[in-house]
This record gives sequence, C-alpha cells and structure tokens, in this order.
Amino acid sequence: MPTNVRTVKLKPPLTDSDVSSLQIGDKVLIDGAIYTARDAAHKRLLELVDAKKDLPFPLKGQIIYYVGPTPPRPGRAIGSAGPTTSYRMDTFTPRLIELGIKATIGKGPRAPAVIEAMKRFKAVYLVAVGGTGALLGRQVMKSEMIAFEDLGTEAIRRLTVRDFPAIVANDVSGRDLFTEAVARYAIK
Repeated sequence: MPTNVRTVKLKPPLTDSDVSSLQIGDKVLIDGAIYTARDAAHKRLLELVDAKKDLPFPLKGQIIYYVGPTPPRPGRAIGSAGPTTSYRMDTFTPRLIELGIKATIGKGPRAPAVIEAMKRFKAVYLVAVGGTGALLGRQVMKSEMIAFEDLGTEAIRRLTVRDFPAIVANDVSGRDLFTEAVARYAIK
C-alpha cells in the first residue's frame, strides 16, 4: 500500500498519461462529464457496437459510474447517487475498456479479467464510498438522460460533476487496493 497518498484532479476525457500516473490509494476529485451505466445499459452499448450503430456517447477516455440515481429534490440536479456493486458489470467491462473507457466507478472488488483489461489497455477502477449517496449527489451539478430511457434508473445519463470524490482501487499496473489492504491489515 502506498504511504504517500495523493489527491489528484481528473477532468475527462482521460488520457493514458492521466491514468498511468495514478496509484492505488490515491484520492481523486473529478470535474466534468461522467456517464452512468449499469449492467442492462452495458449490454445495450455492446449490442450497438456489434451492430456498428452510433453510441450515445464517445467511449474513448470516458468514465462510467455504476449508479442508479434517485429523483432529485427541488433545487438539485439529482437525488442520491451512491455506487452500485461493480461485479455486476464485470462481464461487459473488459470489452468496454478495450473500446476506450479509461475509468469506472463503483464499489467492491473487480474480477481478474477486468484487472487484466485495465493493465492491457491502461484504465483504472475507482471506488466511491457506499452509504454516502446523498452526499455524492451534491457533487452533481447537472444530469441529462442520454440513452435507454426505458431502463429507468439504469438509463444512461451524462452527469456534470464538480470535485466528485473517489479512491483508486486498481491501477494500470494491476495493483489491487482490496487485496493489498487485506494483506496489510489482516489479523494473524
């Protein structure tokens, strides 16, 4: 585990250089557009790719946030926006990373195939703290439905965020915060 945790500002679209500089444990603050998508939307995105149809957003350099936001309260862009468990997207994520996604945000560890794709195509996995959905929703300045409205909370949205907090859980070298933290803090 790194002893010198840094705070890094990220502004999508991300480059190989942006993600290559990140290490597990780094705190990130994201400014700009990120996209929401969960498993049903991932499946549809890849169906569009296979059919050689236009995608609702460019994948290259983008960040996908695994979230099903709640409706907004008056004066807010979005309601609660807590992370969804990431393993539900693990079937689809390696291919999306190969197609250009540079970061995903969720909660919980990732499958070995996802970690390998991150190493091969230079991408990272960020975790947001579960249970803080109302606080995370405050970092969303704007929310626009852009695809698959029939999926309800699982539709794809473009969120404009400011200082959206996350932690690097998997970096481009394949390091895994979950396994390293368990090894470091396990009771022997």
